[in-house]
Amino acid sequence: MIDLHSHVIPSLDDGPTALEGSLEILHAACEAGVTRIAATPHVRDDHPTTPEQMERGVAELRPLAPEGLEILTGGELDIRYLRTLDDAALRRFGLGGRPDLLLVETPFAGWPLDLRGLVFDLETRGFRVVLAHPERNGEVQDDPELVRELVDAGVAVQLTAGSLEGRLGRRPAASAKELLDRGLAHLIASDAHAASVRAFTLRAAAAAVGDGTFARWLTQDVPEALLEGRPLPPRPQCRRTMRLPWHR
Repeated sequence: MIDLHSHVIPSLDDGPTALEGSLEILHAACEAGVTRIAATPHVRDDHPTTPEQMERGVAELRPLAPEGLEILTGGELDIRYLRTLDDAALRRFGLGGRPDLLLVETPFAGWPLDLRGLVFDLETRGFRVVLAHPERNGEVQDDPELVRELVDAGVAVQLTAGSLEGRLGRRPAASAKELLDRGLAHLIASDAHAASVRAFTLRAAAAAVGDGTFARWLTQDVPEALLEGRPLPPRPQCRRTMRLPWHR
């Protein structure tokens, strides 16, 4: 599996406060079957991470990673804050080390009316967007079709593993399922902040999907295509319907 959203760098944002916590996440990822994990610290007003801080943190973690686990660079970019960054900085925050791929954070409250305009602007500047965890946004929970315009414009939608697995509550779980059912989600990532709290549940989330081929598409095929700059592979036909966690 490939995990394109995690907060694994210590003492940088609201992820682990010490190296020990970072190593716990990395070992949990490896045990879950992850082979590549992107370190994507918050880049926003309350965590104004710089490219230098992110790159230094990744460089320090790489020699300590378990065998078989590659740590990639990246950043989780706040919709407002990224407007203050020039293209050179954005390229350094490129997801998975791809200078043309950006992980953009969906706010938890309110739906930005200018989000489509922002995506268009980034596209004209040569960037491709992955939208992080829209299922946790209250307005998307009420109206999943808010995401469709972005998907039609080429945005890849990332769901948080904890939403699918039920750890984040009923509304995110129901919203994640609805986005999957409507074809409005493309990949799962851990958004791991710790190995236990906001835990690393990527394997459990893949199991919750209920269809092995579809789970592989969400956790391997799509992330790999994004990292290689290819079009997203065709969505497989699901043989089983995902059930909400409390219905199992």
